Amino acid sequence: MTKVVNYISEAFEELKSNVTWPEWPEVQRLTIVVAVFSVLFALATWGVDEIFAKALAGFFNWIKA
Repeated sequence: MTKVVNYISEAFEELKSNVTWPEWPEVQRLTIVVAVFSVLFALATWGVDEIFAKALAGFFNWIKA
């Protein structure tokens, strides 16, 4: 158990002293970029899914006829 506590305390010390944290405006800007790309990717995935669903429905209707 001592090893785990030691590891956690060393990890926190590492985060405080050796990590370069970005400035707040940069964090805000990058958060917006990630949010925009996430929405765009979700819309693209939805669009491809709709195209494949319609293509498969058309294919099965063609086979059934």
